[in-house]
Amino acid sequence: MPQAWQGDSKALGRVCAVSKGGLWCPWGWGSHRSSLVRGRRVQEGAPIGSGNPSRRDGQCAPCSPQAAYLQRAGLRTAVLEKRHVLGGAAVTEEIVPGFKFSRASYLLSLLRPQIYADLELQRHGLRVLPRDPYSFTPLLEDRSPPRSLLLGHDMAQTQQQIAQFSQKDAQAYPEYEAFMGRMVLALDPLLDAPPVDTAALGKGSLLQQLRNLLSLKPLLQAGLALGRQLPHYYEVLTAPISKILDHWFESEPLKATLATDAVIGAMASPHSPGSGYVLLHHVMGELEGRRGAWGYVAGGMGALSHAIAQAATARGAHIFAEKAVCHVLLGRAGEAQGVVLQDGTEVRSKLVLSNASPQITFLELIPQEQLPKDFVQRIRQLDTRSPVTKINVAVAQLPSFLAAPNARDGQPLPHHQCSIHLNCEGTQLLHQAFTEAAHGHPSSRPMIELCIPSVLDPGLAPPGCHVVSLFTQYTPSVLAGGRCWDEQARNAYADTVFDCIEDYTPGFKASVIGRDILTPPDLERIFGLPGGNIFHGGMSLDQLYFARPVPSYSGYRSPVPGLYLCGSGAHPGGGVMGAAGRNAAQVAIKDFRHL
Repeated sequence: MPQAWQGDSKALGRVCAVSKGGLWCPWGWGSHRSSLVRGRRVQEGAPIGSGNPSRRDGQCAPCSPQAAYLQRAGLRTAVLEKRHVLGGAAVTEEIVPGFKFSRASYLLSLLRPQIYADLELQRHGLRVLPRDPYSFTPLLEDRSPPRSLLLGHDMAQTQQQIAQFSQKDAQAYPEYEAFMGRMVLALDPLLDAPPVDTAALGKGSLLQQLRNLLSLKPLLQAGLALGRQLPHYYEVLTAPISKILDHWFESEPLKATLATDAVIGAMASPHSPGSGYVLLHHVMGELEGRRGAWGYVAGGMGALSHAIAQAATARGAHIFAEKAVCHVLLGRAGEAQGVVLQDGTEVRSKLVLSNASPQITFLELIPQEQLPKDFVQRIRQLDTRSPVTKINVAVAQLPSFLAAPNARDGQPLPHHQCSIHLNCEGTQLLHQAFTEAAHGHPSSRPMIELCIPSVLDPGLAPPGCHVVSLFTQYTPSVLAGGRCWDEQARNAYADTVFDCIEDYTPGFKASVIGRDILTPPDLERIFGLPGGNIFHGGMSLDQLYFARPVPSYSGYRSPVPGLYLCGSGAHPGGGVMGAAGRNAAQVAIKDFRHL
């Protein structure tokens, strides 16, 4: 038991954050159950957590930053994590002896710049390894060697790569990048504030109405920034990404490569309406001042969660692992008063912040009769379908691709640090893979994003060996005929994935030392991701902004006074972003001052 809990019943204080899982990402996810310490009833305080109580674990936010923000504001906080390792889905685990995997989320970009600065994450040990180039798409074709598409931050070199397939596309690419960049800059401020509370507009005193109108400022700023191009940007948000890319480009390898960011993590095809927003969500990030850049975290994604935890504990927060929450304590008026752990311990607090998914928070931790019926129904109806199976692989040698063979000395080449896109020769291939899964069958030629973080971070694997991350889709949560993902089905799908990789890089299968297969049910069971969804729920327009998680409750507050949602199921959605935790903490601090 941590020392602070042995002798000081006031060590917790006034806020309790509960979370369930962690982070996942080609961008990040996470969340899992949390709970407090055994054997002691804390009279003052509030549980704050990076783990959530209940039978499942899940969430998308790195050992969420809300604890550090609450503690910095003077509220004594406790973080409760169900698993033995902090971070939810943003964790580093040694699944194969000697090999350290970012087991779930595996890339960093979306974490808000304010959080880096506010929490001084570099001072607490965070080190990010940028990638340039960042995208590599090898082709399967009857020529020797096959062609490939390499994209990086050097625009001239990127244009030369694109020109292999289309001179027209090479000329259009800088304009496309600028177009998307302007949209990101316009929408960026919306990520760092609660959505506008439309129900409050026109209500209350004149002063309160003026304050409510001020909440429209980010929306108005976004509209003004988009200006006359607003109709074109509206199309990006609502149309299938295939339509948008067809407008800009003609070469299939380029369109398919760009389309991967529009469907990754989503049970959607490039032809699905609204897939354009998912692409936008994945170019919103920033790494060391470079927009849209992605990188590896030195030491794996768990190092990020560790840095955030260090920032919180340095300010006096208390963090506890292996403490599962059973349910939220409610007062006579239905307000949150803390949590009850699975061992029966009551942890009293004035505020409770849940990093768990909306489903776990409101359907498992709160008695249904305490919630509005319409609210419960909407939570039950959230779309949490997931196409994702993550496979972590330990290999004895660096993969050598037919389109870009290894050097004689076996040292990594520039493309090895990239996100390597396989089965991405054209958008129709992605659509076919989606169609199979929509009918309950794992894709026979799945979309594969292959990353080798040990190329830039050799300490993750023994000398000469590497860790390989395979983010694959499409795989349905439930197989056709209602069949479950048993060991046979799990291994059969992994074999299909490995066969596909072997086509691009012969010798890959023979180099495999061990593998860890996480289908949608596994992602739900281990990390608390509902349905295996890395975003805690689809990032479709009907589940964003005003409507995340449901209409009238998009501002982090819930129908239970004193209970706040601060994970990926809240605005602005999934990814290793931290925005929901930071925003929710600010709302909770404001409310606490009125208690």
